[in-house]
Amino acid sequence: MKESDFAAPLLDWYRRAARDLPWRRTRDPYCIWVSEVMLQQTRVAAVVGYYARFLDAFPSVDALADASEEALLSRWQGLGYYSRARNLHRAAREIVRRGGFPETAAELRTLPGIGAYTAGAIASAAFGERVPAVDGNVLRVMSRLTDNHGDILAPSVRREIEAEVSARFPASAEAARVFNQALMELGATVCVPNGPPKCGECPVAGHCLGRARGTADALPVRAAKKARRVEERTVFVLCQKGRTALRKRPGRGLLAGLWEFPNVAGALDEAEVAVLLSAWGLRASDWLRKLSAKHIFTHIEWRMTGYVLTVDGADNQGFAWADAVELREYAVPSAFARFREAAEVQISEATGV
Repeated sequence: MKESDFAAPLLDWYRRAARDLPWRRTRDPYCIWVSEVMLQQTRVAAVVGYYARFLDAFPSVDALADASEEALLSRWQGLGYYSRARNLHRAAREIVRRGGFPETAAELRTLPGIGAYTAGAIASAAFGERVPAVDGNVLRVMSRLTDNHGDILAPSVRREIEAEVSARFPASAEAARVFNQALMELGATVCVPNGPPKCGECPVAGHCLGRARGTADALPVRAAKKARRVEERTVFVLCQKGRTALRKRPGRGLLAGLWEFPNVAGALDEAEVAVLLSAWGLRASDWLRKLSAKHIFTHIEWRMTGYVLTVDGADNQGFAWADAVELREYAVPSAFARFREAAEVQISEATGV
């Protein structure tokens, strides 16, 4: 099969039908890199606003390298998976140290947090390198096109699919620049997950073995995920003189180095809460609200019971006590969104602001 037999109709379709997304209007490797990292584990609709605000704050790799971690995490707040932001930061400083942005996938992969997919996406879109960028969308598209019944989570199957993508690459750098994006767009909008593919809209349906053999609906094959571990936690919104208590999480592990509302393992009742507060050097003067919330991480589900309390005393835990303005500056992950809202309400009622 000539490469144009497959690539030409795909690229023609992409130029007509692709969504207009801001990172597709640039060849700046920095901007493409930021978008690719943000899009990991996050919906496109959610990323668009964050992308614009992030580039306003850090318009270049030098600006990002010069930023403090607190400033970076504050801008990332709400996107989750904060290790992505930290890797961006480390990689930006390494790029500046090296004196410029790497231009090949192989060089890009030597940077913190950049794996095969991200390296391929940047190298192809920014520099026209003929290298695959295989994400979940491309795994699905290519497993259907080639009627591949291997487990797409297996490294050997990913390598097979990378080879299939490479074999179909167009020759010109300009076409190569958008080829990976076209495959991803096909998976996002036509060869969709969680439902049958829209074969009637597919520009390369004539090349699809899965369609021809009637197996496309059953593909891709993916091994069953392990069940998430459920953890009960009790979260405290402690309010005192128009401020609320926060503490910094450890530098390693889940949500490393971010700020959180004080919390402990287990679902504590009011008597147990009173004992814990006393151990912290505090006393509840007013029990304001009891909340419940749930947050799902990749492998863990938090089921949270929350207490909103007015407290007296000086804590012995080294809490940071934040007013309304300061609370907005702390990088508090979205797992605590409901508790943050409750804290904002109580601070507003206490201060009249």
